[in-house]
Amino acid sequence: MQSSSTSIETWQQALPHGITLSCRASGEPGRPVLLFLHGFPEGAWVWDPLLVHFSKPENGGYRCVAPNLRGYERSSAPDDVKAYRAKHLVQDIVALIGLESGHAPLAALVAHDWGGAVAWNLANQHPERLCQLVIINSPHPGPFLKALQNDPAQQAASTYMNFLVQPDAAAKLAAHDFERLFGFLTGQDSSLASLSRQAVSPAPSWLTPAIKAQYRRVWQHGLQGGLNYYRASPLRPATATDPGASAVQIPPEALHIGVPTLVLWAQDDVALLPCLSEGLDKHVPELKLVPIANATHWVVHEQPQRVMAEIADFLQSPATTPKTARPTQ
Repeated sequence: MQSSSTSIETWQQALPHGITLSCRASGEPGRPVLLFLHGFPEGAWVWDPLLVHFSKPENGGYRCVAPNLRGYERSSAPDDVKAYRAKHLVQDIVALIGLESGHAPLAALVAHDWGGAVAWNLANQHPERLCQLVIINSPHPGPFLKALQNDPAQQAASTYMNFLVQPDAAAKLAAHDFERLFGFLTGQDSSLASLSRQAVSPAPSWLTPAIKAQYRRVWQHGLQGGLNYYRASPLRPATATDPGASAVQIPPEALHIGVPTLVLWAQDDVALLPCLSEGLDKHVPELKLVPIANATHWVVHEQPQRVMAEIADFLQSPATTPKTARPTQ
């Protein structure tokens, strides 16, 4: 079927292993594929402007596809927390790549937040399935584990994770018309200090009534699936009752990324600090790192034209040597 935007196609995609992903796409089937993965607490719809942009002939004419990850919107949402471990999330996306791209690799996999966690794992385990990788404010597991074990600032910034794994988190986030979830987006949830900005500022201009309605439509399908990503992963700060990341070791071979990779890192992300983009070249030999100043975790909403321009430049000029761009205003 077609969504309210005539250039966005929506459908339920059954995968061979019994999971169904609710998908959005723009562009003709058979064209080189760009696949976009969203994070928490969002949904596939956040990529709509990029799907439309990159499907246009003058911008590459790609087949642009964005699934709602398992647990989100109308995608399958298993009850078992173990069903949200990385191997199952990667299996979903590898299956979708096969259906959309056949034996050809993706032109690029583009991902943000938890979508990026899936993408890092997929690129490590199945590098033959993609030509390029684009990551937006999503920590590579190597630097993230190191910071959670040794960096007090990042440990403090990540304490919200210990709330999200609690049994009553979904109910608390849904209360009062999703007040706390909207607080995540605005940086004004005073109950979670690690997600609150120091200075009170007006709601961001991108968070319009229409955008808030789109968030509600996703959240009304349920929040527990998205929260299960946090429950299934040990990468969170240690507490008195939960060893979290302190008990984790990752073998070096599980950290290597062998495809050209663009990392966009908004510098004002209060949950994922800039330190998480440091030392990436140890694990990603073909790296282009672009810090973006005056932008938060929600940079895809705040600076869509900048994000699209950086991706377009990367697609046209694949990285061949490690690069780091200077922060820009």
